[in-house]
Amino acid sequence: MKRDKWYILMILPGIAFICFFIFYPLIKGGVIAFQEYNLFNLKNVRFNGLDNFKAVINNEHVGFSMILLNTLKWTLLSLLLQFLLGFLLAMMLKSPFKGRSLYCGFVFYPWALCGFSIGLIWSWLFNGQFGVINDLLMRAGLISENIGWLSNPQIAMYSVIVANVWYGIPYFGIMLLAALQSVPNDLYEAATLDGCGSVKKLLHVTIPYIKPTIVSTVLLRSMWIVNFPDLIYAMTNGGPVNSTHILGTMMINKIYKEFNYGQASAYGVIIMLILLLYALMYLKITRATEENML
Repeated sequence: MKRDKWYILMILPGIAFICFFIFYPLIKGGVIAFQEYNLFNLKNVRFNGLDNFKAVINNEHVGFSMILLNTLKWTLLSLLLQFLLGFLLAMMLKSPFKGRSLYCGFVFYPWALCGFSIGLIWSWLFNGQFGVINDLLMRAGLISENIGWLSNPQIAMYSVIVANVWYGIPYFGIMLLAALQSVPNDLYEAATLDGCGSVKKLLHVTIPYIKPTIVSTVLLRSMWIVNFPDLIYAMTNGGPVNSTHILGTMMINKIYKEFNYGQASAYGVIIMLILLLYALMYLKITRATEENML
């Protein structure tokens, strides 16, 4: 009994840390979502029911349907390109070669950078007047005049997606490379004896073996992309004409521009509910496909 009490005392600081920094903000944010909570009027904090959610959905300046569509586009395109290019990178780095460790260090370095700083770098690269990308394209003869990558509502979202893809490739590269290195060579040798080529080995040996890693990395990364407004905020601040606003950037605007913590929390609750529903559906679908394969 004394030993059990000692163990409980040892884990109490960890439990207190989790409760204070995770559960308390989560519960507090959920409560604020149903309150009239403005930083400039703290004396008038009161519960207002679903008014914050109504104000968010019926926003006259920024359509809620457009925000949802932008969030979906931002997430799906970024995730698809990050995964495909990250998987290709992992396949290229799977076989040892001279200087591979140094090369991996340079390739995976962007994943260690701050998202906001990456946004600043890419906003300079995409600058319509003196950006490097316009300069390179003009020198190559592909364009005759500067393109406003971040000032054109038609292409601004795709520009920030390019930056996000560049940032997220190392994550899939690291995780999938570790999974690929765990595939037994015996499976490839057996597949070779059965007459399988490179494509069949990829489809029937490699992908099925690393599928658990693929499922978990795709789930986590998709959630991180939805909750990654840093890059957009640094590059476009949601513009031009609100064309790059997603749920996360709208939440930031409500906090730092309008100081409306109630509506900001409402955005946070909406994001949380969307991600919860997505995770449940995603895990159910992947589990069903595994059962069908078996």
